[in-house]
Amino acid sequence: MSYARVYRRRDDGTLEFREAWHDEEGAQFVVNHGVVGHQSATEATHDVDAAAAEGLMAAFAAQCEQDGYAPLGDEDLWRVVAQFALKTAEGTDRDRALERQAVQALSAHLAWRGLGTVEGSAIGNSRLNVFATCVDPAKAVAAVKTCLREATSDYTKLSVAVAPLTDPDAFKLKHAPAGVRGFSL
Repeated sequence: MSYARVYRRRDDGTLEFREAWHDEEGAQFVVNHGVVGHQSATEATHDVDAAAAEGLMAAFAAQCEQDGYAPLGDEDLWRVVAQFALKTAEGTDRDRALERQAVQALSAHLAWRGLGTVEGSAIGNSRLNVFATCVDPAKAVAAVKTCLREATSDYTKLSVAVAPLTDPDAFKLKHAPAGVRGFSL
């Protein structure tokens, strides 16, 4: 699947995104765009084969460049971790179900708002961590809280921390249950 995501900042500071991909299975070329942090708009062209998709992707890239869109560098990206406290060190079947549920919900929620992508998850040390790379840490934290409040039953055990992608271990706690003051993976 060919895929591209680019961003631009308007004069007022608003960050916008555009992304495009070819869904080979559905024979669609999809363009998704909007303001980062808000539900995006999507248009699809149907009956697109691989050769036509290459041409559409090239035209998309050229138009984005002309309109001032470009990929973001690592210095503009943030590592966001949604962490759930668990009752056992290695987790239970219920915790693994929570992991699948959280990853699936966050993947869709962040992507359709141009905020970022879920990069993976891990269970260990009595914690479930879901890792994401995001473009706006404040909006990403708000989105993570909203998404996981609606999608999981363990919201009261959720902590969220952020760190610059260029300094991935410099986490700062942005949301936590009452009494939690620190964050570690």
